Amino acid sequence: MKISKLQITFTGAIGGLLLWVGCAPVSGSGSMGDMTAGEEGEVGGISEVPNPDANMAKLSGKPLPQLERGHEVYMLKCGECHQYQLPEHVDIMDWEDAMPKMIGHAGLPKSDEKAVLDYVIAVKKQKGQKL
Repeated sequence: MKISKLQITFTGAIGGLLLWVGCAPVSGSGSMGDMTAGEEGEVGGISEVPNPDANMAKLSGKPLPQLERGHEVYMLKCGECHQYQLPEHVDIMDWEDAMPKMIGHAGLPKSDEKAVLDYVIAVKKQKGQKL
């Protein structure tokens, strides 16, 4: 089943340099991360997405720059292809299977795949969720 929706893309606010928000119609095709009706998950706004900090890095055991890169890629790239989800509602098992395909489709390096996954896992740990 194809669904149409309005996609809002957040394109930057790293270091306070640039902020661009745009809207574009999106049509699900069943590939590359498109979701069918009922698979959308919980959606939230930018203010609900945790920024990496020293505490998150300590809890996750990952370096802060790695988490910052994962957050940056998550915020700037993930919503380009499909509906944005809050990191704590991402299913890690599903993502471990889907991430290589999504990262390749986005034209990003393998290191960004690891950074995004590390960031999402760190958010879940910070929220006290079991993995």
